Amino acid sequence: MNHSALTCPQCQSQKIVKNGSIHNKKPKYKCTECGRQFVEHPRQIYISEDTQNFIKKLLLEKISLAGIARVTGVSRIITTE
Repeated sequence: MNHSALTCPQCQSQKIVKNGSIHNKKPKYKCTECGRQFVEHPRQIYISEDTQNFIKKLLLEKISLAGIARVTGVSRIITTE
């Protein structure tokens, strides 16, 4: 893939460099203008408002991320984003 055709989602600059990869091996890019790091096509994950509120309550109760993931069925990676 020619990453020079990519544009930064924050500043729309085309000065992009490859910057490693994320946990699922998708390439990560960095804008040399503003410093923003991003993935070209991130997964759009929908978590219901009720589940989001429940996760927030569990976090306030100092439940571990692993425990929250187990109870809600939401990945630990997603709960930390």
